[in-house]
Amino acid sequence: SCCFSSFRFDIYRKVPKDLTQPTYTGAIISVCCCLFILFLFLSELTGFIATEIVNELYVDDPDKDSGGKIEVNLNISLPNLHCELVGLDIQDEMGRHEVGHIDNSMKIPLNNGDGCRFEGHFSINKVPGNFHVSTHSATAQPQNPDMTHVIHKLSFGDKLQVHNVHGAFNALEGADKLSSNPLASHDYILKIVPTVYEDMSGKQRYSYQYTVANKEYVAYSHTGRIIPAIWFRYDLSPITVKYTERRQPLYRFITSICAIIGGTFTVAGILDSCIFTASEAWKKIQLGKMQ
Repeated sequence: SCCFSSFRFDIYRKVPKDLTQPTYTGAIISVCCCLFILFLFLSELTGFIATEIVNELYVDDPDKDSGGKIEVNLNISLPNLHCELVGLDIQDEMGRHEVGHIDNSMKIPLNNGDGCRFEGHFSINKVPGNFHVSTHSATAQPQNPDMTHVIHKLSFGDKLQVHNVHGAFNALEGADKLSSNPLASHDYILKIVPTVYEDMSGKQRYSYQYTVANKEYVAYSHTGRIIPAIWFRYDLSPITVKYTERRQPLYRFITSICAIIGGTFTVAGILDSCIFTASEAWKKIQLGKMQ
């Protein structure tokens, strides 16, 4: 009695084998159905294992613990200016005015000492300002300083080495001004955009992308002398870009697999039933003609 009553709850009633009829068409559809399910399963499994990058925009200062500072990495070559003449000056709207910044910087002679490669790592305040490469800090100003240059790197904040994130983190890389007027000043106007990358563990890295506009002009001092410089004028955008690394939830993966299996078997069953019904009807038509 107990067993009989529990059987009544079985919604998957079994049909005896002697009441079923196998067909070649059904066998072919079954094989194709299994191969199709296997293909979709492997596709879903690949998507489940792989991570995706989701981005969003919001207004905020993400790196609040930085003390209002942004780390800058600058690497630039001036092939026609001696290293003793090259200097870095920093100034901003908070009153900072530093001429000849030398901390964490290095000058490498080029072209047998006729040129110089300047590499610097320094910080700037999160307010509009500028830093520029010039001869302003030299003890004696040269008569005709040559500011033709190549920018190898200009980046802000942490370095992001993520394949799925494409952005302007080093937009000035490869900027070549060797064919410019040697006495021209160069203005690079930067719009810096804070960028946050959060990995699967929840760890966040803070970097900055930027857009660039540039112009060249000849600048004269109050004495009438030409004193060229390479200016990087920057301003910060209030919009923050956040990239979040995510993986598809397990429940969504299981739901997709169930949908694939159930949907494929249902469609295959309908197709097989239609073919079988049409085949039986055709056989009856042929038998009717023979009689």
